[in-house]
Amino acid sequence: MASGTKDAAPVVAIMGPTASGKTGLALQLADQVDCEIISVDSALVYRGMDIGTAKPTGEEQAAVPHWLIDTLDPSESYSVAEFVADAVRLIGEIHSRGRVPVLVGGTMMYFNALINGISPLPKSDEAIRAQIEKESIERGWQALHAELCDVDTVSGNRIHPNDPQRITRALEVYRSTGKTLTAWQQEKGQQCPYDIAQFVIAPEERAVLHQRIAERFDQMLASGFIAEVEKLHRRGDLHEDLPSIRSVGYRQAWQYLDGQISYAEMRERGIIATRQLAKRQLTWLRGWQGATWLDTFAKDNLTKITAKVTL
Repeated sequence: MASGTKDAAPVVAIMGPTASGKTGLALQLADQVDCEIISVDSALVYRGMDIGTAKPTGEEQAAVPHWLIDTLDPSESYSVAEFVADAVRLIGEIHSRGRVPVLVGGTMMYFNALINGISPLPKSDEAIRAQIEKESIERGWQALHAELCDVDTVSGNRIHPNDPQRITRALEVYRSTGKTLTAWQQEKGQQCPYDIAQFVIAPEERAVLHQRIAERFDQMLASGFIAEVEKLHRRGDLHEDLPSIRSVGYRQAWQYLDGQISYAEMRERGIIATRQLAKRQLTWLRGWQGATWLDTFAKDNLTKITAKVTL
């Protein structure tokens, strides 16, 4: 491949807010095209988190090869850089089998890094990380978060005060380089070597999306979601600040099992958190360049995809 040019082999991306019909559309596409699905979802990577993530069923995964699902234990973390490396590798492998890679999900940071490039962040500095950990015991995470807000307002506003992992990383980057995490992230890194045809699926009315989110959350509860979280809760090595347990729905169920909130509050907060996630996803997507929008309920979505991409 010549420098600066992209591989013309087809790659399809189906993006959208939660509960918009991404998985269903991808499976419909798989009925017509010999493809494999790469999950672009920060929660689907975790084993034992099936109901609350609306993970494709065993039958769906058996019908079409799926990747980046059930690859990690919930005690582990998965970075954006790791996702990009995995996705680029998988796209190449799927092409080598003569199939079409279909990227499906709603984790917009993953899509953004893959399509627009990811900056080469500095490597971890264990001495600085140890110092920050020591300060967290002496001063508390709230004080460290306030410090982060002073030096890097954008990261401070984006990172939750109860997220020690990301607070540590942002402060570590600043202290080791003198440059904020935000500044590093604004530098364009290596670009994706593939030309990705991008599609966004969502209902035209936000009220319809809100209704779908509430209905799906109630269906999750009816399908044994609390029992699923209870199994994770009993392990003893997981806690509320892990990336896996911070996933929408799981955090609220965890708080319910800890006795912090009632069942009714858990349901209400879970639905609200999911709606807030969908709002953030739509904010990303409305500013997205180069994507074709599809209506969740349209009958010709597959036709629109195949008209744009040579499959």
